[in-house]
Amino acid sequence: MKLSFSAEDELFRAEVAGWLAENLTGEFAKLKYRGGPGDEHMFPQERQDWEKRLAEGGWTCVGWPKEHGGRGCSIEQQVIFFEEYARAGAPGRVGHIGEGLTGPTLIAFGTEEQQQKYLPGIVAGTELWCQGYSEPGAGSDLANVKTKARFDDEQGKWIINGQKVWTSLAHESDYCFVIARTDPDSVAHKGLGFFLIKMDQPGIDVRPIEQITGTSEFNEVFFDDAHCDASDMVGAPGDGWKVAMGLLGFERGVSTLGQQMQFQNELDDVVELARENGAAKDPSIRDRIARAHAELKIMRYNSLRMLSGQSGSDGSLQKEALIYKLFWATWHRSLGELAMDVMGPECDILEGGPYELSRLQSMYLFVRSDTIYGGTNQIQRNIIAERGLGMPREPKGTAK
Repeated sequence: MKLSFSAEDELFRAEVAGWLAENLTGEFAKLKYRGGPGDEHMFPQERQDWEKRLAEGGWTCVGWPKEHGGRGCSIEQQVIFFEEYARAGAPGRVGHIGEGLTGPTLIAFGTEEQQQKYLPGIVAGTELWCQGYSEPGAGSDLANVKTKARFDDEQGKWIINGQKVWTSLAHESDYCFVIARTDPDSVAHKGLGFFLIKMDQPGIDVRPIEQITGTSEFNEVFFDDAHCDASDMVGAPGDGWKVAMGLLGFERGVSTLGQQMQFQNELDDVVELARENGAAKDPSIRDRIARAHAELKIMRYNSLRMLSGQSGSDGSLQKEALIYKLFWATWHRSLGELAMDVMGPECDILEGGPYELSRLQSMYLFVRSDTIYGGTNQIQRNIIAERGLGMPREPKGTAK
């Protein structure tokens, strides 16, 4: 594992910092430190404009190969980019699903036609994506999806029917990648397909879900005879599980470093408040802050360790990656609880209406979902036990 940066890398760091200092001004100044957890509903149009500004500067898809429109940055340079991006207080990315998940997946598994059709819009910051994995009856068990895909020979298209839920930014997205069952008689991870679906078409209904924060960053998505061109299936019928697992590998890859920089900003806010209101004088608060700081460093070094060992382009990572979701979700929930304790009794007081929350109040409420979405803590423990440690699979209940 490499923990230092070369002189060339430090020049790259200066280039990133300089560009951000020059561009995160004017119309974009108000986006500083906005768009994080519990705040993703803020300034949607301005943040889309920011994506285009990033693209103009060549700062989207920095880790993609140059032949696919990326910058071809090394792992070290990607780490630097995410560090400086967070250090500058640059906003949460609305294009992160396309850049971090769709693009790498198409580069690894897609056809040349699919790459030429979809990658340029992601690089340019003009086309946004959402993720169609979770379903009401499947929860964290991706292999239990019920959404169906039927091929219509007459139309030469796939017909999609079903429902997805907790689909982040679906209301702003141009496309959605969807896991659906192509073989109606199949079970578990067999008989699945991976589809690239245009959101603006008849047969797709997006309904926002109001969250405990009072905002609606994610949605229910209903598919009622929605269409998907035959050429927009990634892989063959039955390959959906393989492609989906590859995508999850990318989700827990380099993009995790940007997430950690956001965590650092939140922890810094908590520390600053503790100093201002005197909470830092409490030994137990100081101990919890120190623990949060140490665990965040552990999180970062584990990410660097798993990235250092990444060998394939199919999203596969070392087994260390298996612990990542469980670790960060639990850490983030604890940070929210720490923030509330640092705020003291004032944490229960709202300045305005029922949902005029401060950033830390909003963060506390939002992070309670972290241990649920993207695979619950219980599911993550099963994954660690079964895939990482080779323990026997959890017995499945028998329906009566």
